[in-house]
Amino acid sequence: MNKNIAGDLFADRIIWSPNADDRPCETEINMLVIHSISLPPNDFEKNYVDDFFTNRLDVSAHPYFLTIAHLRVSAHLYIDRCGVLTQYVPLRKRAWHAGKSNFKGEHDCNNFSIGIELQGSDHIPYTNEQYVRLCGVSRQIMKLYPNITIDRIVGHCDIAPDRKTDPGRLFDWSRFRSSLFE
Repeated sequence: MNKNIAGDLFADRIIWSPNADDRPCETEINMLVIHSISLPPNDFEKNYVDDFFTNRLDVSAHPYFLTIAHLRVSAHLYIDRCGVLTQYVPLRKRAWHAGKSNFKGEHDCNNFSIGIELQGSDHIPYTNEQYVRLCGVSRQIMKLYPNITIDRIVGHCDIAPDRKTDPGRLFDWSRFRSSLFE
């Protein structure tokens, strides 16, 4: 495992994304947002997430890529189906994962949140390896940022309900939340 430059987290892989910037001055990190992604959609064999988060997506590789090629997005972390953890953005920086978002009257959740992408889709169950890794890394993040409490761990669907459905109805929130305290 590698330690990132910020010294805040261990990851199996580190691939820095240019799609990040500084958080607003004096911003408190106090939210964790769980997402899902698969590129192409619902395909876990070909993984183009690294390319997407680093603006190197080959639009000729799949027709869907033409619809997202203009986007500049990132997440702090990504957990694949085997539980491998990749870090794209240092936790202290703002990743571009939430888009237009709102949580209890707080707008632009990217400013104060950490985003974790799970390789998956709304209608396919996540793997045991993903839950184990997600719980472990979430506990580590909660120790680093104690203002991230259980009620401030949300899905993308919770902060952008008109646009997003991830991590989807098959994400086991009960299992995840109870595992945080084991």
